[in-house]
Amino acid sequence: MLFSVVLHSDDGVRYGATVPDLQGCFSTGNTFDEALLSVAEAIDFHVETLLDDGQDIPDKKPIAEHLSNSDYASGVWAVVNVSVEKYFGNAEKINITLYLVAF
Repeated sequence: MLFSVVLHSDDGVRYGATVPDLQGCFSTGNTFDEALLSVAEAIDFHVETLLDDGQDIPDKKPIAEHLSNSDYASGVWAVVNVSVEKYFGNAEKINITLYLVAF
């Protein structure tokens, strides 16, 4: 699952990363790359906690909708892919047959 994140730095070296679509989900890193790895772990834990508490994963918004939020001004945007499907239970294989009818 893809999650938009915004990264900020006060010194150009260490970064804080926020996930706008997951309220309260954030992380830090001593480099840009570390911050991305760290926020991926934070997303994984956050989603697991939401689902354990019986909540749904909030709907994701396009980055364009977040740009008007002053908290994210001058941030660097990235997209992080986090495998959260493991929390949805076991996959079940099904067969589906489709018949196409032309009119």
